[in-house]
Amino acid sequence: MPAHPSRRDLLRLLGAATAAAGVPALSSCAGAPATQSADPGTFTVYWNAGHDYQAYRKVIAAFEQAHKVTVNLQKYQWPDLRTRLLADFASGTVPDLVEEPGGWVQEFAVSGNARSLQDFVDRDGQAMGFPSDWQPVTVERNSYQGKVYGVQLHLTCNTLLYNKAMLRDAGVEVPTTWEEFLEAAKKLTKDGVYGVALNQDYSYMWPWMMQAGVTPYDAGTGKAMTPLEDAIEALQFQADLIHRHKVAPVPVTGTDYSGPQKLFSAGRAAMILTGPWDLDPIRKTSPDIDLGVAPPLKHKVQATQAAGVSLFVPAKASRPELSWDFIKRVTALEVEQAATQETGMLMPRKSWAELPEVQTDPVIKVFADALPQAKDSSQEVRLTGRFGKWEEQLKVMYQQVIIQNRPAAEVLTEFAKTAEGYLK
Repeated sequence: MPAHPSRRDLLRLLGAATAAAGVPALSSCAGAPATQSADPGTFTVYWNAGHDYQAYRKVIAAFEQAHKVTVNLQKYQWPDLRTRLLADFASGTVPDLVEEPGGWVQEFAVSGNARSLQDFVDRDGQAMGFPSDWQPVTVERNSYQGKVYGVQLHLTCNTLLYNKAMLRDAGVEVPTTWEEFLEAAKKLTKDGVYGVALNQDYSYMWPWMMQAGVTPYDAGTGKAMTPLEDAIEALQFQADLIHRHKVAPVPVTGTDYSGPQKLFSAGRAAMILTGPWDLDPIRKTSPDIDLGVAPPLKHKVQATQAAGVSLFVPAKASRPELSWDFIKRVTALEVEQAATQETGMLMPRKSWAELPEVQTDPVIKVFADALPQAKDSSQEVRLTGRFGKWEEQLKVMYQQVIIQNRPAAEVLTEFAKTAEGYLK
C-alpha cells in the first residue's frame, strides 16, 4: 500500500541517497547509475521485483528497438522503491516511468511530483480504449481534480483460496460468510495444520472492513473508520482467529507478505485470503495442491478491496512522450492477455475479463467476477495529502491488535481519533 512524504519519510530522505546506493540496479544495463532520465540513450523505469514478467520483457525489447534506447529496468520491493523515489523527488533527478503499488498516483499528484497525463489521454485515449475499457474504480483512483495522472497496469482483489482436499476430508463446505468461515477454520485446525493463515501486512484487513460496511474516511463528516463499532468488530474478528480460537498462527512481523502463501503451499494452512499474486508461487511450489478459489466472504455486504498497481510519469521526467508510449504498449490488451497466461495476474480492462481464457479458467474467473465488488479503501484519505501518516499509523495499529493481541476497541478508537485530527 502507498504512503506519503509527510510521515517519517522526511527522516528517510536524510539518508536516502546512501540507502539507495545499496540497492542493486537490476536492469538490462547492469551497473548503471540509479537515475538516468537525462541520458538520451537510457530509459529508466522503476518496477516491482515481483512483476518482471516475460510478457513485459517483450514489450521492453520492442520499445528499445523502436526508440533506439536501452531500458534500465530497476527492480525494487515497495518500501525500497519509495525511499528511492522520494530521494529522487528531493534531488530533481527522476526516472522516466514508475510502477506504484496503488495510491501513490493521487498522492504525488497532490504534491506536484506526478505529471498529468490528460493531454496524452485527450489525444490517444479513444484509440487505446482509455478510459472506456478500464474498470471505473481504476480511473477514479488515478485521477485528481478531473485529470488523469496514472494508468492502471494490474487490477487485483483479495478473496478466499482453499485446499480442496483438506476441506473435503474434513467434511467442510466452502464458507460464504464470516460465521461459516470461523466454523470451517475450527474444523480444519488439527494435526499441525491451521484452518487459516492471516497476513502481517495491514492492507489485508481491508476486505474484512469492506464486508463489515466500514468507510475508512468520510471527508464530509471528518470521521474515520465509521461505523466505528463495525470496524472494531471486523478487526477483533481477525485477531480472535489467532488468539482466541487458535485457528491461525501469529503472523511474523516484517515487510514480506508471502508468509500465508508459504504455509498454504507447505500444507500447514487450509485456507488463506489473498490475491492473484500468490497463484503462481502456489502452482510452482506445490503443484499437487488441488486449489480452490471462492468469491469474497459476506458479512453485512459481500465485498473486497480493489488493489493492483499503476504507472505514472514523474513531473520532472524529461521525455514524457516516450514514457507515454511505454504505458500504451505495456497496457495493450494483448500484453494483458500474455501476462495473465504467464502468471495468472488480473487486469483492469473490461475486455480482458471477457477473454475466453479468463471466462473458462475456474480460478481466474472467480477473481475476475469479484472485481466489480472491489472497492478502493483509501481514496478519500489520499486526497487529503496525509495518506503517509495514515498508512504508518495503520501499520502500527493493525500489528498491535493482530500480533500483540491488544483489544481492537481500545486501539482502533485511539487510531480513529488521532486520524480525524490530522486528516481534517
